[in-house]
Amino acid sequence: MATTSMTAKVQAERVSKVYVTRGGPMIAVHDLSLDMRHEHFVCLLGPSGCGKSTLLSMIAGFVTPTSGRILVDGQPVTRPGRDRGVVFQEYVLFPWRTAKQNVQFGPLLKRLPATAQQHIAERYLDLVGLAEHAHKYPRELSGGMKQRVAIARALANAPQVLLMDEPFGALDAQTRKVMQEELLKIWLAERKTIVFVTHSISESIYLADEIVVMTARPGRIKEIVPVDLPRPRERGSPEFQAIVRTVERLVKEEVLKTGLI
Repeated sequence: MATTSMTAKVQAERVSKVYVTRGGPMIAVHDLSLDMRHEHFVCLLGPSGCGKSTLLSMIAGFVTPTSGRILVDGQPVTRPGRDRGVVFQEYVLFPWRTAKQNVQFGPLLKRLPATAQQHIAERYLDLVGLAEHAHKYPRELSGGMKQRVAIARALANAPQVLLMDEPFGALDAQTRKVMQEELLKIWLAERKTIVFVTHSISESIYLADEIVVMTARPGRIKEIVPVDLPRPRERGSPEFQAIVRTVERLVKEEVLKTGLI
């Protein structure tokens, strides 16, 4: 069940998004309503093209809903804002800036004093385990390290909500698992509301308080699956695997509708 608006940090109220294409209107998201609670970790899961990234982009303020509205702390989202940090699959780091300088960029734009900029950058690089790599350039960092810098940079703006669009999708399987563990440590330390797009069922169950399973296009909510397992979660446990089976069934039903398999 979606949570009540009294406890919601992020709300989607009957949101639809229609794109105009050469082949005619394409409905990416249709009449979707969803409440996401303060300090909760929410994963958006569903078949390719189901509108997960579109919904995330509407929360970020990058995309305007065709109808309905998105609210954060009860205020309508009309544009991007510092209250929402975004981490993409691509690292989007400035190659000419060191890790520390990349993290300092937001505080620099805020025109904070230089000492405050340094303190913030050092704090978040330490939080993501990269204090010893502060003066390295992106070309000197591994994929996982680059993504940690991207997360630190997003957190340095002190957002209330962290939006993550398949941030570990480009990483190898082992690095991805390590990054999942690190993200949970960061979330427990910072207690942000996180909205996380993924294609991985295992990843969603390992990370989330709630998994929002979306339908095949046009994207709607098929079911919200609560994950009440204590953390850290054992992927091989019977309880974990029971949720895997439930979510697999829900996603498979929607993938079959796409005709892709």
